[in-house]
Amino acid sequence: MNNTFNIHRFGLVFKKTVLERPMQLFGLTVLSLAVVFFVYVLGKQLSGFDVAQNASFLLGLVGGGCFLASFVFGYFSTNAMGSSFLTLPASHFEKWLCGILLTGVWYVLIFLLFYRFVDTLFVGIYRRSLDSNGPFFKELYEQVQIFPFDGFVANKAAIMFVNFAGAMLVGSLYFNKVNFIKVALLISAFWLGAWLFNLMIAKAMIQDVNNAMPYFLVWIDINKDQGRIELPGKLLTVVGILIQYVVPAILWMVAYIRLREKEF
Repeated sequence: MNNTFNIHRFGLVFKKTVLERPMQLFGLTVLSLAVVFFVYVLGKQLSGFDVAQNASFLLGLVGGGCFLASFVFGYFSTNAMGSSFLTLPASHFEKWLCGILLTGVWYVLIFLLFYRFVDTLFVGIYRRSLDSNGPFFKELYEQVQIFPFDGFVANKAAIMFVNFAGAMLVGSLYFNKVNFIKVALLISAFWLGAWLFNLMIAKAMIQDVNNAMPYFLVWIDINKDQGRIELPGKLLTVVGILIQYVVPAILWMVAYIRLREKEF
């Protein structure tokens, strides 16, 4: 039998992981979806569909996904739970893969299906409420569209998810208690530090800098207007690849390495 991966053994471990903590796993997922629904409805009532769609998608994918990621390896809050997990008759790769599937596949699929259902429902209700004989029917109809999963907001949310969820997986293995809060504080501190550093560098090189987005963008004041300076095309592509693929891959692999260290 393969000591690294065996499909039958992995299936048993995955089943045990899900059935062992059904209230936590399913409870967190249901809670996240309920928050998504509430934010969508509230945002639609207060600010319109654009805000409702963007805010609920970001919160559901990034917030809910990170919250679940901080939990899937949360066996080490007590010695008894940690010992029980480490002594499971499965390889550390199978245990790691179980957490990856729960966070990066299981939750994401459930969230996307739920979000598409809610979004389609409310957009359909809005469109059916319009007067088809009204002079602005076509304009009002086209103003509200189904949220695109390949659009700008969805792409940025996906990048945030793979980075932040990876950080949460690592943090759950380094911090045994309140790891979600600790990692969230570390992420905030890192982002603030990167923003301040980028702003200082930009102001040292360019006059009239208004703001600076870490890694790729600077806003400058031009008389009463505001302009933007981006990285050169090739360098911007390199930074994009690092943020979208390289950094997340490193974080998710560090979680695997840390899980191996836990077992020794």
